[in-house]
Amino acid sequence: MNKRYETFIAQSKKIFVLYSANGVLGWDHEVYMPANGAALRAEQQSVLSGIAHELKTNPEYIQIIQELLNDKTLNEAEKCNVRETWKGIDRSRKFSKEFVENLSRVISESFSAWHQAKTENKFEIFAPHLEKLVEIKKEEAKIVGYKNHPYDALIDEYEPGATVEKLDILFKDVKEQLVDFTKQIFAKPKPNDAFFFGEFPHEAQHDFCKQLVTEMGYDFNCGRMDVAPHPFCIGFSPLDTRITYRYKTSDLSEIIWSITHEGGHALYEQGMNPEYIGLPAGSAVSLAIHESQSRLWENNVSRSKEYWQHYMPVLQKYFPGKLDQVSGIDFYQACNKVEPSFIRTNADELTYHFHIMIRYGIEKQLMEGSISVNDLPKIWNESYKNYLGIEVPSDSMGCLQDVHWAHGSIGYFPTYSLGSFYAAQFFDAAKRDIPSLKEDMGKGKFNGLREWLRANIHQHGMIFTADELCKRVSGESLNFSHFMKYAKEKYAEIYSL
Repeated sequence: MNKRYETFIAQSKKIFVLYSANGVLGWDHEVYMPANGAALRAEQQSVLSGIAHELKTNPEYIQIIQELLNDKTLNEAEKCNVRETWKGIDRSRKFSKEFVENLSRVISESFSAWHQAKTENKFEIFAPHLEKLVEIKKEEAKIVGYKNHPYDALIDEYEPGATVEKLDILFKDVKEQLVDFTKQIFAKPKPNDAFFFGEFPHEAQHDFCKQLVTEMGYDFNCGRMDVAPHPFCIGFSPLDTRITYRYKTSDLSEIIWSITHEGGHALYEQGMNPEYIGLPAGSAVSLAIHESQSRLWENNVSRSKEYWQHYMPVLQKYFPGKLDQVSGIDFYQACNKVEPSFIRTNADELTYHFHIMIRYGIEKQLMEGSISVNDLPKIWNESYKNYLGIEVPSDSMGCLQDVHWAHGSIGYFPTYSLGSFYAAQFFDAAKRDIPSLKEDMGKGKFNGLREWLRANIHQHGMIFTADELCKRVSGESLNFSHFMKYAKEKYAEIYSL
């Protein structure tokens, strides 16, 4: 390793340590911190962020990176570390201090207004703040630069390489294929899921779900499992990756698929190459690939028939007398109930993509200026009537339900659907490479799948782009037909189509 690269690594590790320490403070804020500690916590995190930013924008550090960009002696992982670090710094350098401060102020004001608007069920409270936010995000797109559409500049921050041109093709497939198929399901009798509801003690739920993620391969020597208001996974390194869950003692379904979802995220983090902790080669390539790992475990695995043939007797032991008359097939059908819903986060795995398609369309049109913010409730409600056949009863259950826009996260939503589509394609590839995969799942054996994911996806970090990774794993770029094939095979059987 040459001296210049060693200096780059040393400085990069310092920056990572500061950001990861800040992350631990954020995790504590969500999980354990007393309410009155919020003000000091904000100051602590602000100071750490400021120090990290100073190190990241240090002229000597930047000069070293620029010199290393042309260093032919670096291997692929080293080139990745230099290239991706520079990409992040270069994007940040395009923004003036005034712009960053203005964006921060607009987001802060927008979040407060959104919270009030949702509480009072009045979109008009949030609307003027969203207008300011849309305008500043348009300005951000101009500063970053784009070739064809301003939305391209925003989504690239979350999903490098994604464009409106590519997303339009995918959501056209959703519109032309998945919508009609789902309407056929709507017309059929729904599986009975009444047994999800009752009295299920928290301790037993916790212990059952701990068994689930342990058998997935989650390493508790390198992680924790705690309660939080909103389930999430946070990875500081492969040696410290933590998951949280939310539960209801009256609803068993609240915890199970959120814990396998977050467990999938955690396995990705724990599967990174520890040699590259804090560096791009040891970081997720994109949000959609990260989401593919959580969706694969949540849907392709833990909503499968084989999974519940194995785990139903286990679940019954944790809740004696509660589920004795429920078979694995009953449970499998219930957890794959498809029906229209107002709330994105509660949607089934098929209609979920209508929620994302609607949000993507609105974001794209706001950025191109073809609709105004004041049009949003009307467009939202008409879209839900058109695609889901339901009348949205309120702004709180409609266009105010997500916090993403108040946080300025325009361009984020498509990664949720992309993750599910990647998951189906990766799962097809895993079945091809592991002929016994379904049989193994029916026995509660997941080592083969986990190690396949680790070898083919996790360990590569950002060395390959999402598209390159997809081609290496499956032999082709992202192809919606894999998801549609999965959906038809699974739901045609459940609903006798």
